[in-house]
Amino acid sequence: MRFMTLLKRSLRLKCSPCGQGSLFKGWFRMHSSCNHCGHVFEREPGFFLGSVYINYGLTALAICLVYPILLYRGSITPRSLLISATIFMIVFPIWFFRYARALWCGFDEWVDPVKKDPITTVPPAAVSSDQDQQPSS
Repeated sequence: MRFMTLLKRSLRLKCSPCGQGSLFKGWFRMHSSCNHCGHVFEREPGFFLGSVYINYGLTALAICLVYPILLYRGSITPRSLLISATIFMIVFPIWFFRYARALWCGFDEWVDPVKKDPITTVPPAAVSSDQDQQPSS
């Protein structure tokens, strides 16, 4: 799947494979699977550890870029800058939590897409009718 498509779906907090289902049912609670295509979001225990790296990395990057610029421009006092940076480092990761998880799901789908198994995608009614028609030996 194309990178930009997955990025747009992630930023809209939608399911990576289909782009239709919502990832979250609350601010911090995710659906276990997509209500549109059935894609399971957490592939294994600890799957979302990568989203922590995204969240931390973006927060650290923002602080490392903006803090020195504001400090050396002298437009804000060092004490005010330190307080502002501390507040940012507390509030931003909480706000960005949902996007970090969505971006991680999109990145995972881009790197290792889930293949649909044709056996499991057959409707249950078709499977049971096929079993009824097979001759017994």
